[in-house]
Amino acid sequence: MTLTFIGAAEAGKKTAILYTIVESCRRRGIDPYAYLLDVLTRIPRTTNHTIGALTPQNWAKAKSSTKFHQVAAA
Repeated sequence: MTLTFIGAAEAGKKTAILYTIVESCRRRGIDPYAYLLDVLTRIPRTTNHTIGALTPQNWAKAKSSTKFHQVAAA
Protein backbone atom coordinates (compact mmCIF):
# COMPACT_ATOMS: atom_id res chain seq x y z
CA MET A 1 0.00 0.00 0.00
CA THR A 2 1.35 3.43 -0.91
CA LEU A 3 0.49 6.39 1.28
CA THR A 4 0.35 9.49 -0.89
CA PHE A 5 -1.61 11.90 1.33
CA ILE A 6 1.66 13.26 2.77
CA GLY A 7 2.80 14.61 -0.60
CA ALA A 8 4.99 11.78 -1.87
CA ALA A 9 4.86 8.02 -1.64
CA GLU A 10 8.19 7.83 0.21
CA ALA A 11 7.16 10.54 2.69
CA GLY A 12 3.98 8.62 3.43
CA LYS A 13 5.93 5.43 4.09
CA LYS A 14 8.32 7.21 6.48
CA THR A 15 5.42 8.89 8.26
CA ALA A 16 3.69 5.53 8.70
CA ILE A 17 6.85 4.13 10.29
CA LEU A 18 7.02 7.07 12.70
CA TYR A 19 3.34 6.68 13.62
CA THR A 20 3.95 2.98 14.27
CA ILE A 21 6.81 3.77 16.66
CA VAL A 22 4.74 6.40 18.49
CA GLU A 23 1.77 4.05 18.88
CA SER A 24 4.04 1.24 20.04
CA CYS A 25 5.30 3.57 22.77
CA ARG A 26 1.79 4.59 23.78
CA ARG A 27 0.63 0.96 24.04
CA ARG A 28 3.46 0.30 26.45
CA GLY A 29 2.83 3.44 28.53
CA ILE A 30 6.00 5.14 27.27
CA ASP A 31 6.12 8.88 26.63
CA PRO A 32 6.86 8.95 22.86
CA TYR A 33 8.74 12.24 23.13
CA ALA A 34 11.06 10.95 25.88
CA TYR A 35 11.64 7.72 23.94
CA LEU A 36 12.43 9.45 20.65
CA LEU A 37 14.64 12.06 22.32
CA ASP A 38 16.72 9.38 24.03
CA VAL A 39 16.85 6.92 21.14
CA LEU A 40 17.61 9.46 18.42
CA THR A 41 20.58 10.76 20.41
CA ARG A 42 21.89 7.22 21.02
CA ILE A 43 21.57 5.86 17.48
CA PRO A 44 24.89 7.30 16.22
CA ARG A 45 26.76 5.35 18.94
CA THR A 46 24.76 2.14 18.51
CA THR A 47 26.14 -0.91 16.73
CA ASN A 48 24.26 -3.50 14.73
CA HIS A 49 24.60 -5.89 17.67
CA THR A 50 23.00 -3.55 20.19
CA ILE A 51 20.27 -1.90 18.09
CA GLY A 52 17.67 -4.27 19.54
CA ALA A 53 18.00 -2.52 22.90
CA LEU A 54 16.42 0.58 21.34
CA THR A 55 13.05 -0.95 20.52
CA PRO A 56 10.28 0.53 22.67
CA GLN A 57 9.79 -2.71 24.59
CA ASN A 58 13.49 -3.23 25.39
CA TRP A 59 14.02 0.47 26.05
CA ALA A 60 11.21 0.46 28.64
CA LYS A 61 12.66 -2.64 30.33
CA ALA A 62 16.08 -1.00 30.56
CA LYS A 63 14.62 2.24 31.92
CA SER A 64 12.57 0.46 34.59
CA SER A 65 15.61 -1.62 35.55
CA THR A 66 17.71 1.54 35.81
CA LYS A 67 15.08 3.23 38.00
CA PHE A 68 15.00 0.14 40.24
CA HIS A 69 18.78 0.19 40.63
CA GLN A 70 18.77 3.93 41.34
CA VAL A 71 16.14 3.53 44.07
CA ALA A 72 17.89 0.47 45.54
CA ALA A 73 21.21 2.33 45.66
CA ALA A 74 19.72 5.36 47.44
